[in-house]
Amino acid sequence: MSSSPIEASRFKAKRREPEHVAIIMDGNGRWAQARGLPRFEGHRRGVEAVRRTVRSAIEFGIPFLTVFSFSSENWSRPAEEVAMLMGLLKRYIRNDLADLHRNDVRVRVIGLRAGLPPDIAALLDEAETLTAANRGLTLVVAFNYGARQEIVEAARALARQAAAGNLDPAAIDADLFATALGAAGVPDPDLIIRTSGEQRLSNFMLWQAAYAELVFLPIHWPDFDHAAFESALAQFSARERRYGGASAPAPVKSAS
Repeated sequence: MSSSPIEASRFKAKRREPEHVAIIMDGNGRWAQARGLPRFEGHRRGVEAVRRTVRSAIEFGIPFLTVFSFSSENWSRPAEEVAMLMGLLKRYIRNDLADLHRNDVRVRVIGLRAGLPPDIAALLDEAETLTAANRGLTLVVAFNYGARQEIVEAARALARQAAAGNLDPAAIDADLFATALGAAGVPDPDLIIRTSGEQRLSNFMLWQAAYAELVFLPIHWPDFDHAAFESALAQFSARERRYGGASAPAPVKSAS
């Protein structure tokens, strides 16, 4: 389901705008299993959902969209499924990169690059290089990503600077630590959406999620569409974000 740009602009005018939406795209396999289809078909339909989601994010005027495409733990899946996922990734980049570039989308990839198959690493580099100057939506692709590993790598980087005498350990605070993360320069997500009904972060953006609003949707990822995205944004808009502070006092009614 999709709405017109006019409808999207009306919705945007009414809601409180998240600057950064991050999505845990879960449920491809279960979507396929429920329909008696092979897992490959679930993952293929999941790629179509990514395309819809990018278009919707542009329509809603969201500056940053992060998608959790492949975790560092996913390598433990059966080799046949991993090969299938790598094939879908390569096909997506080859087929969609030019379209993303035409739509002024900047692609940023976070996650470990060391040890990746050379053809995959080259495609990720190509996507970032081609779109580096774009100023529309920033599409952050979390690939071979794990939040704990991201935090460990940041700690190692700062420790190396301190050991070399280039950094006073006492100067390390939350802001400086954030600059050493793989997602440095990307604002923390205001909203994290997870599909499939599961209610956990699964090692995704643990540092950045400190004050994110979490929305868990019962639908599987291949069914995520414009209407589902709009529903999650409406839930976000209805919440009061206090960042550890107290709720705003209710307005005092004057005596009549």
